[in-house]
Amino acid sequence: MIPQIALSTEVQFLIGLIFVFASGFLIGFERGSRGEPAGVRTHTLVCLGAMLFTIISKNIDGDPARIASNIVMGIGFLGAGLIMHHKGSVHGLTSAASIWFSAALGMAIGYGWYVMSVMGTLAAFIILKLPHIGEHGMPGYSPAEPVKKEPLRKRRRSR
Repeated sequence: MIPQIALSTEVQFLIGLIFVFASGFLIGFERGSRGEPAGVRTHTLVCLGAMLFTIISKNIDGDPARIASNIVMGIGFLGAGLIMHHKGSVHGLTSAASIWFSAALGMAIGYGWYVMSVMGTLAAFIILKLPHIGEHGMPGYSPAEPVKKEPLRKRRRSR
């Protein structure tokens, strides 16, 4: 187990800024490159806010888990605003999940878990870059294309 280095709050914040910008930029860049509304700025701000709340919660009297749980709840509301239902389909679930995950990364950075945040960022980026295999059926299948059926024989009506 790697020993925790005792850093002042200000030094931890400055180091955390580097990790926040890297994490938020990488995940936000991926979402923005797909034309999603939540891009670099949104993901970086969510990650930074979660880091700040986590650092503050560690340095005040009381239960730091209470603030952490409220971060998760607040980000849930933000993510819910990204999810849209239109004509029987749902859009924005992946962006909402990436916002939620960016907050988790910010919390990890706020606790000083830098290796975990780097590995989590890389895992999220790879997952988001994976092709959409299995989400919508077999590759090459488009649900928008009508399924070809055999033509029905026309019946003659008898009068």
